[in-house]
Amino acid sequence: PLLTLGLPTSATAAVMLAGFQQYNIQPGPLLFTQHADLVWGLVASLFIANVMLLVLNLPLVGMWVKLLKIPLPWLYAGILVFASMGTIAANPSVTELLLLTGFGVAGFVMRRYDYPIAPAVVGLILGPLADSALRRSLQMSLGDPMILLQHPSSAIMIGIALVALVAPFIFRGLAKFRQDED
Repeated sequence: PLLTLGLPTSATAAVMLAGFQQYNIQPGPLLFTQHADLVWGLVASLFIANVMLLVLNLPLVGMWVKLLKIPLPWLYAGILVFASMGTIAANPSVTELLLLTGFGVAGFVMRRYDYPIAPAVVGLILGPLADSALRRSLQMSLGDPMILLQHPSSAIMIGIALVALVAPFIFRGLAKFRQDED
């Protein structure tokens, strides 16, 4: 869906979308005509990666099993060290390290309380796109937010989004009310 429609359906696809945006490449149907070399390069790299996985994973399966036995605190510490080193190598500033720490803590809290991380990553990637589209439409309407409701399809989409936001609270309240009645 990312290459054909420009819609990231997973956290990995959202990261790929961010990479495309860095190089001003817009995924979607025109990607195949405007950047055919990139698309076929991706297809070829996926083919090569699958062959390499087959060649490397079959003889090294015993080592991968041993890696799974590493205690999680050691694994987390190693990931933290390598992520910090990569951040410092890319841009040696305290702000970058604070951002890394902040997002790490946010990810830890999200994991701890079973909050899904993939929608948050997709939201972080798509947020600037939605913001620029909202600004553009508000500029065209001279600041009138009713432009968002003028077309039936956009009104339906906004209605569905509002129902999706409010429904969990309503269902939770109804469940609590029924429990209190019993």
